[in-house]
Amino acid sequence: MSLGFGIVGLGMIAEFHARAIQAMEGATLVACCSRNREKADRFGEKFGCRGYEAIEAFLDDPDLEVVSICTPSGYHLEPSLAAAKAGKHLVVEKPLEISLERCDNIIEACEKAGVTLAGVFPSRFHEISKIIKEALDKGRFGRLVLGDATCKWFRSQQYYDEGGWKGTWRLDGGGALMNQSIHAIDLLQWFMGTVECVQAFTGTLGHERIEVEDNAVATLRFANGALGVIEGSTAIYPGFKKRIDICGSAGSAVMEEESLTIWSFVEESAEDQEIRRRFSVSTETEGGAADPAAIGFHGHQKQFEDLVAAIESGRKPLVDGLEARKAVEIILAIYQSARIEKPVSLPVYEK
Repeated sequence: MSLGFGIVGLGMIAEFHARAIQAMEGATLVACCSRNREKADRFGEKFGCRGYEAIEAFLDDPDLEVVSICTPSGYHLEPSLAAAKAGKHLVVEKPLEISLERCDNIIEACEKAGVTLAGVFPSRFHEISKIIKEALDKGRFGRLVLGDATCKWFRSQQYYDEGGWKGTWRLDGGGALMNQSIHAIDLLQWFMGTVECVQAFTGTLGHERIEVEDNAVATLRFANGALGVIEGSTAIYPGFKKRIDICGSAGSAVMEEESLTIWSFVEESAEDQEIRRRFSVSTETEGGAADPAAIGFHGHQKQFEDLVAAIESGRKPLVDGLEARKAVEIILAIYQSARIEKPVSLPVYEK
């Protein structure tokens, strides 16, 4: 059985979705859709699928079963609602949407239609991420004490000037946090657990003509009592790999992209030396630290494979809509804290 995938929104990230779909078993890229007819035709020719300008015609494609949403962040809702109403399963690029209300509208529409929804967070599917999560679940870190996520990246002024929607509240939903650091923030909360409270500062320090932050720092308190820090930037040259620090009373791990710089425990296991050997090698890509296109598609491929397995078995995907919503809520709490200059407790209630 091969599920027919289609992509809506044909910017840079759509090409990574297409490559991931073509590389996996159990899926075929059958259609693509853009409001720009020429772009749809070019993309369709490049990846061997049918191109559509109108989303109605796209959704009527007889082979289409799963829709991948790659439109600008603040325009995920509308095509998602249309796809769910048409009975199509959904995989939505990060962020799921830029407000909790819009996230919830997508989640509710998919539940009502009885279709499967996945939110894109490919870093969860990297092998080292799963190894860290397994060690956490086994209690190897002891009591969790500190958890940090650092995403000190670089984006040129040209990056923002060329993309009409980038750096806007309406369609980007935020800056260095909502667009770039969200992967690190999702990993941090997946590893450390529920965030209970945040206090933050944000600023626009390295770019002109953008509405949103290009720097942010937040302190966190997790529900388990641990503390943490999030640092996000798109103004730091030359850009550094995203880093996650997980520190406990009995062990610590430091992850840079898909590599480990620290893997140390009071009680060593038989596998620890091999884990250090395998994952001490630097990753092939920079993870988008300075170039948005300097990423691999293997994480997307593994996530799409999980989605296909979920559809076929009737289970939830590993990152369903509610899971994808969590990082958005943390980021919105950070923005609120920076705006009012006070700590903000979660859950966040939008006005």
